[in-house]
Amino acid sequence: MSFFDLLRLAFRNLREAKLRATLTSMGVIVGVAVIVTMVSFGLGLQRNMLSRFRALDLFNEMRVFGKNVFMAAAGNSRNSNRRGENPNDRRGPSFKPDKEPTRNLDDAAIAEIAKIPGVAYVEPSLSIFTYVRVNGHSEIEPIAGASVPNASSRFKEFTAGQMMSSPDADEVIVKDTFARDFGFEKPADAIGKTIEFLAAPKESGDATKESTKQKSADEEPPGFFGLPLEQDTTPGPASGALVAKTFRIVGVLNTEIKEGAGQGGLRGLIPDARIYIPLKAAREWSREHRSPMGMVALALARESGSLGQSDSEGYESAVVRVTDPVVMTEVRKQLTEKGFGSFSIVDQLDQIRTIFLIIDSVLGLLGGISLLVASFGIANTMIMSILERTREIGIMKAIGAEDREIKLIFFFEAAVIGFTGGVIGSLAAWGIDAVANRLAFRFILKPQGASFVDFFYLPPYLSLGAISFALAVSILAALYPAARAARIDPVRALRHD
Repeated sequence: MSFFDLLRLAFRNLREAKLRATLTSMGVIVGVAVIVTMVSFGLGLQRNMLSRFRALDLFNEMRVFGKNVFMAAAGNSRNSNRRGENPNDRRGPSFKPDKEPTRNLDDAAIAEIAKIPGVAYVEPSLSIFTYVRVNGHSEIEPIAGASVPNASSRFKEFTAGQMMSSPDADEVIVKDTFARDFGFEKPADAIGKTIEFLAAPKESGDATKESTKQKSADEEPPGFFGLPLEQDTTPGPASGALVAKTFRIVGVLNTEIKEGAGQGGLRGLIPDARIYIPLKAAREWSREHRSPMGMVALALARESGSLGQSDSEGYESAVVRVTDPVVMTEVRKQLTEKGFGSFSIVDQLDQIRTIFLIIDSVLGLLGGISLLVASFGIANTMIMSILERTREIGIMKAIGAEDREIKLIFFFEAAVIGFTGGVIGSLAAWGIDAVANRLAFRFILKPQGASFVDFFYLPPYLSLGAISFALAVSILAALYPAARAARIDPVRALRHD
């Protein structure tokens, strides 16, 4: 018999037992739908995470670390595992360099890194904390320095205003949350307003000398007939004495949640801050208003010889952007050779992929169990079909049908059940994914103010793989019934009622 004859015969046999074939196919449909739904959920989680990293511009940037002042001050401390820890360091455990840096990250080093092939730009990282005052409100705020002009994606979207005009301008840009918290009804209201950086007033040299010349307790102030000529009316520090530097707000960054993978917010690896000032101004402020611990660390570093008397302490870190993620590995190799440490989100990708591979395997295994149960139903249907068609099989063998052809008939019937169940199961999984996404958005995400998220990812290869798997399982389930049908003795089969 030809291929089409066998296929036609298989369809005829299935039509004669429609209910049984339908119920058997339902088992395959449920199994395939469960597999595709579960695996597509795992793939959706992985896709959402990677798309967010990509939208947040984390694959093209890395952070490079130099030997900071606290590390130099530690020297050869016995507690080496805590060496170089800056008490004000906010980068967290996930931003630690891959190797301990041995070189100072100063301006010369920044220029050298910028010349490495594949590097688009280098952005030094400098963060400070101080009191700021604007619109009648005073708070301690994190402030970061930014190069001007700046190609980082962090400064692409403004609610109002624009980027700072020059590296020497006394201008700042702030987040929209900063403008709201400091009493501005609209972000545009903050544009042009003056922001004051506050610091403790410094005593002049003459004032210091005068303060040391205190009068003795037995010395009486000059007077006239026992009455003092004048009283000390020197006021305390005026509010204006606290103002160390003033800037003008020229831009308000947009950090609102939006539709899409990035969801708005911050992008890249530049340190997070609510206020950004020119890098030059941030450097000057950090030197003029150094914290007491910073002064001690700098003195220890110079005293130990780790940092020369004329050497600059440099930056703790910088953000390096590459032209293509492909060159990331080569750039990091050269950074290591130059004595710098580095961190990239790519370091975590292999571990993330391994975790998701385990998740997808477990979900697929759970779905495969239901398809395995369906295979027993297929085998049962085939065996029942043998009992009902024993006489028919005997006639076919009596007129010359070979054992191979008898087996192929049963294989074709099982294949039709498996293929049909696989196709319908894949379509059912697609429908389940769509409904689940809508329900999750309606009852979970929307009440919390979040945007729509596609929790499932159903690539073509997953559907084709599920159909192929269902087809293979169905054929395997028909092995024993087909072999049993082929062993039927035609003489006994013809005598079978």
